[in-house]
Amino acid sequence: QVQLVESGGGSMQAGGSLRLSCTASGYTYHSLCMGWFRQAPGKEREGVATLDSDGSTSYADSVKGRFTISKDNAKNTLYLQMNSLKPEDTAMYYCAADLCMGWLPAGHPYNYWGQGTQVTVSS
Repeated sequence: QVQLVESGGGSMQAGGSLRLSCTASGYTYHSLCMGWFRQAPGKEREGVATLDSDGSTSYADSVKGRFTISKDNAKNTLYLQMNSLKPEDTAMYYCAADLCMGWLPAGHPYNYWGQGTQVTVSS
């Protein structure tokens, strides 16, 4: 069973930066493919960025060039560096993960989710 704990959310003015963290535990001898998702009030959950165990990344068009996903394997921690924040980035951000052998196909339903961390961007 994989456990995910997010941190780093908060309130920020537009143009500012935040870094989200997600620490994974409860797994051994497997690779994790991980991602960040977000859900704003009244909207469906959307994918923000993914990082597969082979190092490949993907980003939603709305965050390309502003957000960077990365991972520290020694700390079992996934990061999302968010720069040039916009009010439309306001949402609950969730970390997700699944066991994988290198990569997962786009749209793969992740099996493990964190509790979420709120990001609020004011104009």
